[in-house]
Amino acid sequence: MEVTVKKWGNSAAVRIPASVMAAAHVALEQSVEVREEQGRIVIEPVRHKAYKLDDLLGGISAKNLHTAVDTGEPIGKEVW
Repeated sequence: MEVTVKKWGNSAAVRIPASVMAAAHVALEQSVEVREEQGRIVIEPVRHKAYKLDDLLGGISAKNLHTAVDTGEPIGKEVW
């Protein structure tokens, strides 16, 4: 599908047709990665890995556990 590169402030922009967005499973306001590869412009959706709390907690050991940090006494209406 052919589209035209337009000026957007000091940058360039292209409109991505809704059919292309849907086929690529990209939503409005979603982050995408833009890069150049061998003279071509490549736009790919950013796919963040879904982390599980149990997996993250399983990575904590006595060797990498941080010590408690003293933040001092409450000031104002802080609740500790």
